Amino acid sequence: MELRAELLKSIWYAFTSLDVEKSGKVSKSQLKVLSHNLYTALNIPHDPVALEDHFRDDDDGPVSNQGYMPYLNKFILDKVVEGTFVKENVDEFCWTLCAKKNYRPKNGVDVLPDKDAFHLWCLFNFLSEDNYPLVLVPEEVEYLLKKICIAMSVELSCVDMEDFISQEAVQQSGITVWSFLDLVNTGRLTRGMEKDSVTMAIDEVYQEIAGNIIKQGYLWKKGHLRRNWNERWFSLQPCTLHYYVSEDRKECKGCIELGHTCCVEVLPEKEGKRCMFCVKTLTKTYEMSAPDTKQRQEWTTAIQTAIRLCVEGKKSLHKDLKLRRREQREERERRRTAKEEELQSLRLLQWERESKLAELELLQDAQKQAQTALLQEEQKRRQHVELQRTLQEQLQQAEEARASIQAEMALKEVETERQRRRIRELEVMQLRLEEALHQEMRARQDEEIYFLAQARLLVEEEEKMKALLALQEEQEQYILKTQREKQELRQEMVTKSQALEEAQHQLEKVRSSRHRMDQDIAAAQRKLRHASTSVKHWNIQVNRLTHPNGPREDPLLEAQGSQLCLCPPYETRAYACTIRGTKERRRSEERVNISGREEMRLSQASNEDMDCA
Repeated sequence: MELRAELLKSIWYAFTSLDVEKSGKVSKSQLKVLSHNLYTALNIPHDPVALEDHFRDDDDGPVSNQGYMPYLNKFILDKVVEGTFVKENVDEFCWTLCAKKNYRPKNGVDVLPDKDAFHLWCLFNFLSEDNYPLVLVPEEVEYLLKKICIAMSVELSCVDMEDFISQEAVQQSGITVWSFLDLVNTGRLTRGMEKDSVTMAIDEVYQEIAGNIIKQGYLWKKGHLRRNWNERWFSLQPCTLHYYVSEDRKECKGCIELGHTCCVEVLPEKEGKRCMFCVKTLTKTYEMSAPDTKQRQEWTTAIQTAIRLCVEGKKSLHKDLKLRRREQREERERRRTAKEEELQSLRLLQWERESKLAELELLQDAQKQAQTALLQEEQKRRQHVELQRTLQEQLQQAEEARASIQAEMALKEVETERQRRRIRELEVMQLRLEEALHQEMRARQDEEIYFLAQARLLVEEEEKMKALLALQEEQEQYILKTQREKQELRQEMVTKSQALEEAQHQLEKVRSSRHRMDQDIAAAQRKLRHASTSVKHWNIQVNRLTHPNGPREDPLLEAQGSQLCLCPPYETRAYACTIRGTKERRRSEERVNISGREEMRLSQASNEDMDCA
């Protein structure tokens, strides 16, 4: 039913544009062309014979709006299937028909391009009332213009808006779409703005309201397979969240189905990403990152709104908001009508009170006249004794009338007092109503002031956020530089550690060589001592054999002599070995000292590197 109502609004403009004479009727040939184009735009099989068969008995010529509606409902709208056609094509076709006749900017001034005027025409149809001819109430016009001004980051001129709304035609019958487009084409609302900015703002509002997009923008998304972060253009609608490669939305990378099983959670910072949140479904969890905290809050709120609309079975956020605004207007109208009825009843009670006071004065005059009549009758009784009985009867009747009049006067006084209390209550109620009205006006003014202050604070927050991001980028660059220097120091430490290990290995080799050399020297000394003892023994034996008959000499001197004769070669070799071992020990000690100094230097360098890190 909602789709049919939206299509009827556009078709109504096309039908009225074909009514050149403004008689409420269109020729059959024009209706045939209109129906053929509607078949094409709505993706319905063509039925060219249906129009002739339907109006075969109508010989009066042109067909009225009421006469065309049964055919339109039966042969066109009843066959429409939602999702099989593009509604924008239908709107564009109807706009082409009606714009040629009705859209004529005054004095040749054309601030809006044709595409922007078409988008505003579609937005007007969406927000207009469901009564024909289609008009827009001033509150909805102000709402639409405020949306466009917010998209352009400017403030709506209240003076120009009030001048336009205060016109008598607008107050009586509402605003037509052509008056609305003339207002925008005057340039008073977009004064000082470039055409590109106006076009972008109108397109953004059109995508949001007519395209049923709750929110769109760039976010960082974490992949499910490669687990890397990619920047994607997200477009949120009730029940779905699509993401694309770029904002032209030509290549869709995926779609997140939202429902009552989905939820949104805010995540802490990790992997170098900040302002993170996730959307959880039954099967997957989608991690995303917003540019700043404000954007993250807006996205989480918008996704929760989309989930709520999906759970409630609503397909459009702005249709729901439109119905709420309409209910608020009807409620204000009911309150105003009730207030007028109360004022009317108050005036009626005031008139009744005045009439009853007049009746009371008449009764008092009648009472005075009755008293005068009694005095006159008493005088007559004195004068006319014969008429005493008659006068007594008249007096009795007068007394009865007086009593009844007094009783009636008492009742009237009670009623008058009750009416006075009612009037006082109504006056107090009127004062309270006026006070409530003044409070509401003050609240609206305060709300506008707070809204302006909030806008300024948002601008300041954005500037501070930009400065903070710049400082964070500088800090990250400094951290990267420090990390590179630390990596170089670590590599140098690794190189020096390897050199130290190699020097220690060489030192161990030298020590093992020195130990083996010491063992060889000790073995050589033992062999030398053993050889010296053997030589002494054999020298003694040789002397004994060579000098058997000679004089006896001292054995000790012989041994010493033999030692002096035979030992020098052996002692020379032992001494040379000792000198050679001493030199090698000195070389080993020098290598150990050099290795120790190198190791100490490397340890000092590593400590300095650790201090720098």
